[in-house]
This record gives sequence, structure tokens and C-alpha cells, in this order.
Amino acid sequence: MARKRTMNRMEMRADYESAGEEEEPKDGEEESDEDADEDSEDEADEEADADAEPSEEDEDGEPVAKAKKKKKPAPKAPAKPRSRAAKQVRMRLVWGVFNNSNQQVETFPYPQEDQARAHAAKLVADKKTTHFVQKVKLPLEVKEEEEKEKKKGKEK
Repeated sequence: MARKRTMNRMEMRADYESAGEEEEPKDGEEESDEDADEDSEDEADEEADADAEPSEEDEDGEPVAKAKKKKKPAPKAPAKPRSRAAKQVRMRLVWGVFNNSNQQVETFPYPQEDQARAHAAKLVADKKTTHFVQKVKLPLEVKEEEEKEKKKGKEK
């Protein structure tokens, strides 16, 4: 396989300088008519600007440069409201008994791990299929909402 040639910055600079020499007019050449017209228009604009604005002089008689007027920045679009981070839902941990197809068959509260494992062993013996126990996280809000409803019912 052939290796790519690494670019030498000295060669690149020489190429750039040689390209720049062709664009600049040489001593013997005159500027084109178009360039001369553009230059004369620029000079005329500068003279007109100088005539239109009276120059101010300080106490010594030296001209004082006027401060340029600052352009007002374009009005910015109104800021987009920041989206708030989603409220984290509290989770509760339970033991789930699953079959070989990863379908949840039964759930047990976390402290009742022994009962979940016994239930899985019973299903393995009865149905002669694989069952296993695994931790499962469930949202806690459902339980809290039920408790709130019960409290409201008692208050009425």
C-alpha cells in the first residue's frame, strides 16, 4: 500500500505566496478601468461624509473625533421556558415470581422473600416448568393515593 504524502507547511506557504503575487498588480501594469472607478467612488463618498459632518475642535484647535453611535441590538426572541425535570416517582421493592417466559405470576412484599421462594418451588413441583424469584420495582404513588382517599373518606 502506498503512504499518503504529508503536506509540508513550507511548501504550502510558498504556493500561497506565489499565488498572491499573481493577483497584485506589478509596477509596469496599470489598474483596470473598473478598479479605478471603484476607487474614485470610494474617495467621493469619504469627501461627502467629511463635508456633511462639521468637525469639532477642542480648546487647542485640534479636531476631536466624534464617538460613533452604537447600533441598538436587534430585539431578541423571548426566552423559551425551561422544561422542568420530571418528578422522580418513588418506587417500592417487591419479590416477583416469574415463569420461564418471563411472565410475572405472583408478587410478594419485600420482607416475605421466603414465601416467594416457597411459592416458586411449589409451582416447579406442580407444573414441572421453571419458575424463579426476582426483585421488582413498582411505583409507590398508587399506594399513597389509596391511603389519601381512605383518609378523606374517614374525615367526611
